[in-house]
Amino acid sequence: MPSALVHAVYFTLHDGSAANIARLTAACGDLLAGHPGELFFAAGPLVAELDRPVNMRDFHVGLMVAFASRKAHDDYQVSPRHQRFIAEHKASWASVRVFDSWSG
Repeated sequence: MPSALVHAVYFTLHDGSAANIARLTAACGDLLAGHPGELFFAAGPLVAELDRPVNMRDFHVGLMVAFASRKAHDDYQVSPRHQRFIAEHKASWASVRVFDSWSG
């Protein structure tokens, strides 16, 4: 049985300036961290110096949250802080890719 649901999100910004990357990273921490059932939280910019052929480099900010259960994930998705994050920052996103997986 899976031990956690891992929610990974990769944001590409319309304007990938350092200030905008820092702003979105801070907003992730302010609005998306600390939800019930969270096991792990991380958000931050692309690691520029890791430029191997296998590294994906078409994003500005990565977010990873591990949840203890599917229910915890589903509650996070509809939480007021998550909805506020989307409302306040969606216009800055050129694209968003979400990868949800079970950990093992």
